[in-house]
Amino acid sequence: MNLQDMRTLLDYHYWARDRVLEAASALTPEQYTRDLGSSFRSVRDTLVHLYSAEWNWYSRCQGIFPTEMLSPQEFPDVPTLRAPWLDHESKMRAFVEGLGEAGITRVFEYKMLDGRPGATVFWQMLQHVVNHGSYHRGQVTTMLRQLGAQPAKSMDLIAFYRLQK
Repeated sequence: MNLQDMRTLLDYHYWARDRVLEAASALTPEQYTRDLGSSFRSVRDTLVHLYSAEWNWYSRCQGIFPTEMLSPQEFPDVPTLRAPWLDHESKMRAFVEGLGEAGITRVFEYKMLDGRPGATVFWQMLQHVVNHGSYHRGQVTTMLRQLGAQPAKSMDLIAFYRLQK
C-alpha cells in the first residue's frame, strides 16, 4: 500500500458516497427515515452510521476519542448530511496528504467508543473505512429497492476504475 493507493481509495469512496447520496435524495422524508428492520433502522440511520464511523476514525487520528456515534436525528435530510460529509472529505484528503508516503505506515493509538485501547496502522484504518462504506452502501441499495426507489448507479470498484480511463 502506498500514498497513491490511499488517494485512489479515497477517490473511490467519495465517488460511491456521492452516488448513494444522490439516490437517497430522491426519497420522501418518510421514506428516508422509515424503519426497514435492517442493521440500522432506515436509509438515514445507515448513511449517518457510515459518516459517523468515518468521522470517528479520523477523530482518533487527531487524538480525539469519541465515546458515541453521531445521532441520526442531527441529519433530518440528505442535504444536512451531505454538507458536513463534504467538509469532512476535504479534511480527510488533507490529512492523508500531510501524512505523506512514510506516514501511511504510522501506527495510531486510540480509544474505542467503549474506552478500550486500540492501535492500528493508518493504511489499514483507511482500507477499513472504505470497505465498511461498501458494506453499508450495499445495505442502502437494498433499502432503496424495498422502498420502491431507484437504487444508486453502480458503486462497484470496477465501475469506478472503468470511469477513470
